[in-house]
Amino acid sequence: MQLELDDAIYAADQFIDYFSNIGRIDEYLRNIKLERMSQIPSSILGLGPEDDMFDAFDMHPQDMNFKVYLAGDKGGFTNEYFNERLQITTSHAIEDSIPGKSLKWIVQETNTQKIVGFCRFGSPTINSKPRNDWLGQTPQLSRFNRHTIMGFIIVPTQPFGFNYLGGKLLALLCCSHTAREMLNKKYGSDICSFETTSLYGSTKASSQYDGLKPYMRFKGLTQSDFTPLLHDEIFQELNKWFIQRNNNQGLVKEDASSRKLKTQQRMISIIKNSLPSQKVVEFQTAIVNAKSLTEKKRFYISDYGFENAREVILGQEEVLRPGQNYDKFHFDNLVKWWKNKASNRYDALKSDGRLRTELETWNKNPESIDIIR
Repeated sequence: MQLELDDAIYAADQFIDYFSNIGRIDEYLRNIKLERMSQIPSSILGLGPEDDMFDAFDMHPQDMNFKVYLAGDKGGFTNEYFNERLQITTSHAIEDSIPGKSLKWIVQETNTQKIVGFCRFGSPTINSKPRNDWLGQTPQLSRFNRHTIMGFIIVPTQPFGFNYLGGKLLALLCCSHTAREMLNKKYGSDICSFETTSLYGSTKASSQYDGLKPYMRFKGLTQSDFTPLLHDEIFQELNKWFIQRNNNQGLVKEDASSRKLKTQQRMISIIKNSLPSQKVVEFQTAIVNAKSLTEKKRFYISDYGFENAREVILGQEEVLRPGQNYDKFHFDNLVKWWKNKASNRYDALKSDGRLRTELETWNKNPESIDIIR
């Protein structure tokens, strides 16, 4: 596809103007989040999704118990219920439809029957340098997918996350045999590896996943060389504009994975190839500067307590062997480990007068939410 000169300059200016007004990744995320929240109708007092969130902040971690509930599967919560409550909790924009494997959890504290967090497991990214370094090579794809799952959403409600190390609790539960068995049952898999990345890289030196050995281990930083996505309204308008000039055809296949990302990459390529040399320099400079908003992220892996997970993924062995830490990955044992850590955190915050007691949701008090905690 080749654009006319005026069209190419117009499209280039859309990207240049958008990214010239954003200086930090948290500013970029906040703009997208507020734009999405503006489309959600206000809730009635006492009947909103925020009323399902954990708010018993005088409760000690040692008195808590937890249960995971499926969402989007038969017998569980609906996708709509999951997405609506996640949307007002997470600082990131969420997508309703994701290709590949998908298992969603709502985690509740059972005494209060209130939500403490959300998890979504999915098919892992195709390529990852820290993973390949750990394995020693790029794995065979079908075998890798049979044995590996990724945590795309691990989001505690707030301030449960701040007060009680809620992010660590959710991460531990993702590494539990309960999670592995649910995934094996749903997909006929033989999961032995869980991986995830931190929300932020260079912006924040630590992560909620640090300090979780032997359950989860840091394996290095991901590579980062992509342009942040245009937010919803601007992207949709520009996508329609391109479709009109492409014989009413989309820029990528309808069933493509990461469709929005691939569509935007195609837009950038078309614009670049259609611009005169002087304008290309300005456009490329804007894109390079935009890429600085994305970051290398901290990459973590769990082997669910198996001593030969790596060898099984690579096809060097067929049968998984439980290692010395295998029993530590049972749900109740993970919660017990978390309770000790969370108790120290909770007691210290309470002693210092820093315990947070106001529920933090994007539909009620967005100005008080720290995107990077």
